[in-house]
Amino acid sequence: MRKQEKKSFKILDLIKEHIRKNIKEYLTVCIVFLIGIIIGVMFINNADESQKNQITQYLGNFTEALNSNYEIDVGNLLKSSIISNLVLAIFLWFVGSTVIGIPIVYIIIGIRGFCLGYTLSSIMITYTMWKGILFSICSLMLQNIIFIPCILALAVSGIKLYKSIIKDKRRENVKIQIVRHTIFSSFIAALMVGASFVEVYGSSNIVSMCIKLFA
Repeated sequence: MRKQEKKSFKILDLIKEHIRKNIKEYLTVCIVFLIGIIIGVMFINNADESQKNQITQYLGNFTEALNSNYEIDVGNLLKSSIISNLVLAIFLWFVGSTVIGIPIVYIIIGIRGFCLGYTLSSIMITYTMWKGILFSICSLMLQNIIFIPCILALAVSGIKLYKSIIKDKRRENVKIQIVRHTIFSSFIAALMVGASFVEVYGSSNIVSMCIKLFA
């Protein structure tokens, strides 16, 4: 037990040290992500009634389907989630490995923030306040505890690579930094696959239970 505790403390220390060394980059991507969330919320709030009705109807149909014991194809859902997360991880690794790709990294982070804000706002206009909050927590919190830090870390890794190459353009340094970026990105991609399992086997079951409470 003590060895496991020491290992966990070492991992936490490494994470803290990584964040401390790249605090400016993390603050920047967090701000971009928050701006995306705000725009997503504003987009729904400023939508016309027909668009809001479509969103409400879609979520209502989804709730009814789960209430009527609709069987979800867990295998396909997991496969789809893993592929989606891996494609995003690979794309962030790729654009982060190129000097001209950094603006795209910021755009992706902003879009992910927009999607989250859009989803949260859609849930809130469909359900009452407490039901909306409960549904949001059940459906989004578990996987996003892993997923959001992962995409932010990938973005920061790309930005860090860009700054390192700008400071030292020697071929040897560029190779070393790209290898580090690739190893780090591979580790983050593995965590994102873990987020897929949490989403499919954790969040989906909790959502089903949550919806039955609404009935």
